[in-house]
Amino acid sequence: MNPQDFGKVAVLFGGTSAEREISIMSGTGVLAALRARGVDAHAFDPAERELAELKHEGFDRCFVVLHGRHGEDGTVQGALELLGIPYTGSGVMASAVAMDKVMTKRIWQADGLPTPRYARLAFDQQSREQILAVPDVLGLPLIVKPPREGSSIGVTKVQGYSEMEEAVALAVRYDADVLCEEFIEGEEVTCAVLGSGLDAVALPVVRIAAPEGAYDYQNKYFTDDVKYHCPAGLSEAEEHEIRRITLAAYHQLGCRGWGRADLMIRASDRKPFLLEMNTSPGMTTHSLVPMSARAAGISYEDLCLRVLATSTLDSKARV
Repeated sequence: MNPQDFGKVAVLFGGTSAEREISIMSGTGVLAALRARGVDAHAFDPAERELAELKHEGFDRCFVVLHGRHGEDGTVQGALELLGIPYTGSGVMASAVAMDKVMTKRIWQADGLPTPRYARLAFDQQSREQILAVPDVLGLPLIVKPPREGSSIGVTKVQGYSEMEEAVALAVRYDADVLCEEFIEGEEVTCAVLGSGLDAVALPVVRIAAPEGAYDYQNKYFTDDVKYHCPAGLSEAEEHEIRRITLAAYHQLGCRGWGRADLMIRASDRKPFLLEMNTSPGMTTHSLVPMSARAAGISYEDLCLRVLATSTLDSKARV
């Protein structure tokens, strides 16, 4: 990985999604790391500049650190395909599917991977009667969230029927559809993946201990109240199983380059459940992929170089 071989690199961060603030934090870190390793890297915010400028300014590849819509959902990936500029992370289809938690769950369920039971409230299925019927199916407590957002934005843990309508109203602020999900009581963990196809490797599992279980937007990025454990302190068998199903989930969605799965381990029987797959994970000082990589002996700077080295186009990818 000779830094000069990468050519002129655009680090795409910022964007227009609800996760813009986090993307700027992630992108700033990646930009500094690449420059520290001698890469000719430049900041590029699609919210402020037209993507066509990437071609006009002679960029050879892009490191995508955009989170959420118009960055992690296949749209920017499609534009880069048309421009012919290789980029990091998953391709158009995998990015679009992974961004939609309902579609993701459908694929995982079809392939026999464990994920919590759910109900989808489409835009035309949100009457009071339909909303209040969900706990009868999924039980209480349950989780209500927008299916196409990240960073715990718009997410509510519902304890009783009286909280359902307010939780749906919050989720609808971010997405026309609403995902209601069975609540898994237990430990929250995450598992990162580096590479593509047969070369993809699951990194050490990170266990997350949030105050009162509130691993929300504020605690994720702006406090030091959350405790992260890596090594996770799981049994060898549990660590192996989480890595196994994470790799399976990654492959079945068609992901490449890098990604991160979020999971819950049910306390009653220690069974892991897949929640979602992030195809453009956070790279802030609080982020989990750098933490997991560090436990595997990979520094932040080297992690950025390894991810950059996977940049490609759908037409040239071997997943």
